[in-house]
Amino acid sequence: MKDITDHFGTLYHPVSALVIYQTKGDDKDTYVEHFDMDKDGNPINAHPLSEREAKIFAKSLNTEKEKSKAFLKPESILPTHVLYINPTEKGSVIWYTKAKKVKLFFTESLEIPNGIAHTPPMLWMASKQHLTVFALTSDKRPTEKTILYHAPFFNVYENGNVCMGTVGVDIKNSASVEEFIRAWESYFFNSRFSHLNHNPTNGNCVSIWKNLIDTDKTFPKEILKKTNKTLKNILP
Repeated sequence: MKDITDHFGTLYHPVSALVIYQTKGDDKDTYVEHFDMDKDGNPINAHPLSEREAKIFAKSLNTEKEKSKAFLKPESILPTHVLYINPTEKGSVIWYTKAKKVKLFFTESLEIPNGIAHTPPMLWMASKQHLTVFALTSDKRPTEKTILYHAPFFNVYENGNVCMGTVGVDIKNSASVEEFIRAWESYFFNSRFSHLNHNPTNGNCVSIWKNLIDTDKTFPKEILKKTNKTLKNILP
């Protein structure tokens, strides 16, 4: 049999437990008891919670609190392609990418070979669970007046929302803004494009990608279809 434990996530093992006792009545008195755990996860060695153990417990809680505060914190100077950032627990980021060559994957039913192709400049907007994408016609940094175009990809709804299908999206609570952006771009381009939710181009989307895959042709911006939105319209 093949050992697949290396593919599992981090495993956490019980090492201790706290039981809080409280008296009845209006003037409640509280007592905390600390248990160690044996190798089978059974509580042993019951004793009153010591001051030292309480400090260790408090420190672990503070560490988790600091991790949550670190969400979407830049690793250094804020990247120039980031347009908007909301670094709260339910934070979101808006950024753009210039035209570039990317490896794309398609389902067999589309009859488009997997391969590398030029993609247009793009505008991205994401939270922890959701991704929205649009196309741009220029590599220049967008302004509030920049017109947005439908992203010429499969699995994207008319409003720009991306259907991630069976892709398991897992954005860490402590992800920096750079990690956040890298993760979403990876999820999008490494997922398998499978279906059209609307016609996002002025032309046949399947034929367009067939003609671009594994060639040096730049993306034909003339086939991009305008939305009725500008960057200002999608700002939170």
